[in-house]
Amino acid sequence: MARALFPLFKSKSSLSHYASALRFSVSSQPQFESVGFIGLGNMGSRMARNLIKSGFRVTVHDINSYAVNMFLEMGITTKETPFEVAEASDVVITMLPSSSHVLDVYTGPNGLLHGGNFLRPLLLVDSSTIDPQTSRKLSLAVSNCVLKEKKDYWKEPVMLDAPVSGGVLAAEAGTLSFMVGGSEDAYLAAKPLLLSMGKRAVYCGGAGTGSAAKICNNLAMAVSMAAVSEALTLGQSLGVDASTLTSVFNSSSARCWSSDTYNPVPGVMEGVPASRNYECGFASKLMAKDLNHAVASAKEVGIRCPLTSQAQEIYRELCKDGHEAKDFSCVFRHYYSGKDEL
Repeated sequence: MARALFPLFKSKSSLSHYASALRFSVSSQPQFESVGFIGLGNMGSRMARNLIKSGFRVTVHDINSYAVNMFLEMGITTKETPFEVAEASDVVITMLPSSSHVLDVYTGPNGLLHGGNFLRPLLLVDSSTIDPQTSRKLSLAVSNCVLKEKKDYWKEPVMLDAPVSGGVLAAEAGTLSFMVGGSEDAYLAAKPLLLSMGKRAVYCGGAGTGSAAKICNNLAMAVSMAAVSEALTLGQSLGVDASTLTSVFNSSSARCWSSDTYNPVPGVMEGVPASRNYECGFASKLMAKDLNHAVASAKEVGIRCPLTSQAQEIYRELCKDGHEAKDFSCVFRHYYSGKDEL
């Protein structure tokens, strides 16, 4: 298994020069031999398992000893600090709850950048959902570092922001979608690695654009879920069963992911959080956090986003009322007071 076979190209011409070799590598071999994974929560633990299934040599870390022990029992190497993970890895992937957690793992005591200006990993990939400003800040910090050991054509360390969409079910199934910001050449080199955990990776542009795309995606998802929940609750009040109205939505212009894939009404769809008391999904507190990022980003660029602000208030209220750990689709029951389908 080759390590970092292909370069961080400096220009489009140099990229073209190696295009045929890169296509061969992407189709036939993984780019990285050893992968560090930091953040073994609901999403990260499943992503790490899929890397292991794909044959990568994985080293893991988390502050939760229970999560770490599950991997230790599987015979997977564990480390006590992010820096130790970095020292053992060609690439490090982080999957963490918030910007502050990511900053701590990168720049805190014994963080990934603890070695000063020298880095062992060729590539750092952050799949957390954080604000674009933090992604750009960390990307710049990584680009100012020097590789401890230059490998083949890879001359400098690079960071990608690569948040995901699909939730826990997609993480389990290995069908996540990645939104990637950073060097396009690094994206091409990392794509086989990403596709061992997902089914699609979309290049969004320079540093921070993956994080920006994820914030926009979650903004649309939050508004969509609130709208579907509002419409289904109104329908119930007007005498239309939620399953009937869902059928109408899914065969007409209102069809969307919140109605046909992640329906919020208990009893309408199996295998979604609504069917298990809104457990083991995308927590309302995380949606509230992402909406906070969206509102802040909109203010930064001077864009009016009234629906974003309304969704932000709805999810803040859900969290204030004690439902922060429930899947965000619980807005149907706990904000709109919608009824279960019997």
